[in-house]
Amino acid sequence: MKTKTTILSVLLLIGILFTFSCDKLLTFDVSDSTTVTIDANPLPISSPVEIPTPDVTTNSESEFEQNDTKVELVKEIILKRLALTITSPSDKTFSFLKSIEIYISADGEDETKLAWNNDVQSDAQSIELETTTQALDSYVKKSSYKLRTEVTTRESLTQSVDIKIDFTFQVTADPF
Repeated sequence: MKTKTTILSVLLLIGILFTFSCDKLLTFDVSDSTTVTIDANPLPISSPVEIPTPDVTTNSESEFEQNDTKVELVKEIILKRLALTITSPSDKTFSFLKSIEIYISADGEDETKLAWNNDVQSDAQSIELETTTQALDSYVKKSSYKLRTEVTTRESLTQSVDIKIDFTFQVTADPF
């Protein structure tokens, strides 16, 4: 009986040590942002128009290091949230917008639909878009990625509209 108790105690101790000695995956958020301008002009209503979107320079490597990991240890990156905020003019709302699609690409990577709203119904200055569930590691790990924004408007714009795009990516990685 004492032998069984000793064996069980040893097995329990080994199990506890094994559980605590295994590396746990890290999960943390990385944020990026950029701004696009929809120029004032008589945009064709109900026809998609591509809006010039600047490349996004990432600070991924430093973000990874701050979270005790590095690029090579990243397992998965997904888009957790993408929000749009009109920054100018201050009284403008998204009521002019019918739909928006944002695509991501990077050197050596195919373009992927990142986020969208195909029926914008908002009188607010901020909206959140539906986001892809696809892993985005190959884009966000790079030093920069490209965005392509396509909009369809409900009305012509008499003045330019500046829109800030805020991204929140969820990173899962092994620790150092």
